[in-house]
Amino acid sequence: MPTLRIACTALLVAVAAAMGAGRATSQETAPPTPAKATPWTPPDIGALPDDATGRRVRLGRDIFTATYAHIGPNVPDAGKRYAGNNLACRNCHLHAGTEPYGFPVYGIAPDFPAYSARTGTEITLLDRLNSCMRRSMNGRPMPPDSPEMQALVAYIDFLSTGVPDSVKLRGYGAGRMALLDRAADPGRGKPVYEAKCVACHGENGQGVRRSLPSVDLGYMVPPLWGPDSFNDGAGMNRLITAANFLHSNMPHGTDYLHPTLAVEEAWDVAAYMLDQKRPSMAGLDKDFPDRSTKPFDTPYGPWADDLPPARHRFGPFPPR
Repeated sequence: MPTLRIACTALLVAVAAAMGAGRATSQETAPPTPAKATPWTPPDIGALPDDATGRRVRLGRDIFTATYAHIGPNVPDAGKRYAGNNLACRNCHLHAGTEPYGFPVYGIAPDFPAYSARTGTEITLLDRLNSCMRRSMNGRPMPPDSPEMQALVAYIDFLSTGVPDSVKLRGYGAGRMALLDRAADPGRGKPVYEAKCVACHGENGQGVRRSLPSVDLGYMVPPLWGPDSFNDGAGMNRLITAANFLHSNMPHGTDYLHPTLAVEEAWDVAAYMLDQKRPSMAGLDKDFPDRSTKPFDTPYGPWADDLPPARHRFGPFPPR
């Protein structure tokens, strides 16, 4: 089965003018020009035949969109409980992995195996998926030959259908807005959260569970912190990642062409979210064996410098 690449960083779109004390340090950029984009839309999963391949891809899509129902911590078969929380892949990879600047997984087939600075080794797509399982899903690795792993790989591969190997589609990652010339401030972020996030995610960031008396249907709105959220080793626990994701996609209904949060609001509300308690992952000190490759905003040490931990968590960050 073809190997694939997990989404890379990519250029975001115009950002709103900074507000209050502190200004964005780099010049804000215009949206990508649609006319120059490679014409492509995600393939239609409904067009797949009802054969072994079609069923595998559909199972992968179902696991991607309702992870908790297939490999979550409460599924009847204890051997299938790979995820440690009740999130779904789609909570971070929006629209089942097809939303531009919502961590899409389309068109990424040619680039695995790939070097991972986090491990200091070459990794496969299966390794990358299990990294998400251990970090974002706060769980344990899936066996490479398990039906669930093979189905996820088949689905991600399916989303690359029709993309030439030499073409890089637009919209990977979560965006790249301007950095601040000050530290992001959880205190400033709290009123932003209360005004623009609390209606969906709740006062305590617990989200909205969608369950019936006998069936767990996961979250209507995912928790942002607490025991059922991503752990402190997840990529979303990095401020630059979280702030760009929020700016491009939140509140619900926002898209990258029409951001709702101002730039400073996105940085500060992300800082507020990441300042809350969440599950802890063991062994994070072994990440990035070459400290010089460790992203500056990695919120856990050791680092290659002697700057205080708060500087790595909230900035200000050096120019990119």
